[in-house]
Amino acid sequence: MKSPLGRLSEQHLSTIRDHFDARPADTTVASRSYRKLLAHYYNRLIPPSASILEVGCGDGELLALIQAERKTGIDISNTQIARARKRLPDATFLTQAGELLALQETFDVIILSETLDLSADVQRLLEQLAAVSTPETRLLINFHNNLWRPIFTVGERLKLRTPVPSANWLSSHDIENFLELSEWETIKRQPKLLWPVATPVIGPILNRWVAPFFPFACLAIFNVARLRPITALKPLSVSVVIPARNEAGNIEAAVLRTPQMGAWTELIFIEGHSRDNTWDEIQRVRAAYPDRRITTLRQTGKGKGNAVREAYAVATGDVLMILDADLTMPPEELPKFYDAITTGKAEFANGSRLVYPMENGAMQFLNMIANHFFGVAFSWLLGQRVKDTLCGTKVLRREHYLKIAANRAYFGDFDPFGDFDLLFGADKLNLKIRDIPIRYRERTYGTTNIQRWSHGMLLFRMLAFAARKLKFV
Repeated sequence: MKSPLGRLSEQHLSTIRDHFDARPADTTVASRSYRKLLAHYYNRLIPPSASILEVGCGDGELLALIQAERKTGIDISNTQIARARKRLPDATFLTQAGELLALQETFDVIILSETLDLSADVQRLLEQLAAVSTPETRLLINFHNNLWRPIFTVGERLKLRTPVPSANWLSSHDIENFLELSEWETIKRQPKLLWPVATPVIGPILNRWVAPFFPFACLAIFNVARLRPITALKPLSVSVVIPARNEAGNIEAAVLRTPQMGAWTELIFIEGHSRDNTWDEIQRVRAAYPDRRITTLRQTGKGKGNAVREAYAVATGDVLMILDADLTMPPEELPKFYDAITTGKAEFANGSRLVYPMENGAMQFLNMIANHFFGVAFSWLLGQRVKDTLCGTKVLRREHYLKIAANRAYFGDFDPFGDFDLLFGADKLNLKIRDIPIRYRERTYGTTNIQRWSHGMLLFRMLAFAARKLKFV
């Protein structure tokens, strides 16, 4: 049983309540334009079909600008809640403090927009939110960069900013520390806004094109978090998709070396317009190992990305894996990915070849340099560390893949490899991405299907495309 709030915390909440009860309905032009800018970024993070709870919703101004199917707001001020109900009659509004939250439902998204700055007990508030959350709930927090504190003081004196009671002025470290102390963990952090007022030309240039290069100077810091993970209650089934083009010599080894995982494991071979006898070998191996769940397909489109999507369409496992048929990623390492997903430590498990020493000849020097470069570049874009974006082994739950597929229109069918379609989709869903280091081996049969220069140029174009969709928004 949690202890009640202490006397000083109660006094702080009373001060906050009195301040906002007495606050006039009209806000400054700068404040209204700032809320619109915040809503722009929130709408990039929140699916339109989501149910959302805003804690410290005020008069509902921000909530009105956010696209969502079901909206609920709570605030400590009766006056502000009355205004919110008038502004959004179809939403639900309740008068209560986040530290004393008492709701009987769960939400897809919870918003704390500068609420922690005025909280009486940040840790208690975050702990209370666990009761209205599921493992799929995403907690979205935005708070002020301490670097802007002198600017806010000047703005209040010039009446460009509405004064507020004494604030906490939390740092990024403080926020992440409070999350760790309660039931949450950070997925990613994204600084935004160099120019917090909607100003023609200057505002869009600074906020969209300049701010990504100067994150330390941005006003608003967005933090995306999830509940601390728990292990799956029962073993999950697994579908291992094996795209195969000119890989006849590796098919039987893929079956023999891929371990059984979870409740059951199915292997889905999808053959992609081979010039050798890969398809015949797949059929032979399927007949030779009737004790294994083996599904065989012939690809109708082109490219590994298309092959993976066609195979995923028939996959029935709870966990979806990709195993390249060249077996340079040892199949024996797949249980590491299964464990990361089923324990909740990762929601998207990404193979990384760039940690352990690799066999001689496994990767050419220029390819190594390119892999390191793209790892750094895409980590910057995603806001999560991804050391090796080009490793073919990527693993996620089927339910998450279906959400990525349903939202594929946001990025479009742009990726012939399939790696970035999944990575970008996972980032758009705010999934926790974790690298799984593997020992990369030299190919023992056939030659690579990678075309270094043409595929390299394609990767640079995809990098620019992703930057426009994820970073420069």
